[in-house]
Amino acid sequence: MTTSGSQPEIPEALRRPSCHLEVLIPSLNEAGRLPQTLTRAIEYLEAQTYSSSLVVVDNGSIDQTVDLVSKARSHHVPVSVIGCTQRGKGAAVRRGIHTSRARFVGYMDADLATPIETLDIVVPLLETGSQAVVGSRRVDGAILAERQPFLRAASGAAFRMLANLILREIADTQCGFKFFAGDLVRTVAPQLSIDGFAFDIELLWAVAQRGVRIIEVPVKWSDREGSTLRMRSDGWRAVVDLFRLARPTFS
Repeated sequence: MTTSGSQPEIPEALRRPSCHLEVLIPSLNEAGRLPQTLTRAIEYLEAQTYSSSLVVVDNGSIDQTVDLVSKARSHHVPVSVIGCTQRGKGAAVRRGIHTSRARFVGYMDADLATPIETLDIVVPLLETGSQAVVGSRRVDGAILAERQPFLRAASGAAFRMLANLILREIADTQCGFKFFAGDLVRTVAPQLSIDGFAFDIELLWAVAQRGVRIIEVPVKWSDREGSTLRMRSDGWRAVVDLFRLARPTFS
């Protein structure tokens, strides 16, 4: 199954304290990469003047992911881990959104393929009125520091062609660095149902349907080994989800 249907009501006791910016990190068996990511993210956020928090959404890890997050410490940036039993990046991100009270909230990949310093561009845009700011590897100024292997790049190009049927004005729907006005994303999240890797497209589509302009900012992006994306099974599910989303386009 790739969809989870309606979302249960989240008790207030499960919602985290409010802050200026909350960064979600959906994670599945990321014990090898997460410590370095958390260290860099904490160092960056501690240097900012605004309040922030880091939230790892554990998606059913069977390694030491949860233990490692529990050991992360910061005097100024709360670091927490929450669970999501429904498998899939989309399910994990939704769980984080539903339990957030932050003014701005978004998510990044556990492998830090997009540097946390990209927030230097993202946060000022959000603070000056933009409601959806997403990283892009396909706009002017973007740098591909480490490219994907050929087969993965080719499949990604085919996926982008399908995604363009739904979001014609977005050059890169899959960069894992997306941030939103908290009230906006908490409003659209209950409408979302895709649990897999097409979740990003469904989220952006729901935001665009509300008349919100989505701003793409260039990133310096590096392909990382150890991706949780399984090309055969996850790829086909994502394609099926894309066709389901695109169906109204042809009706």
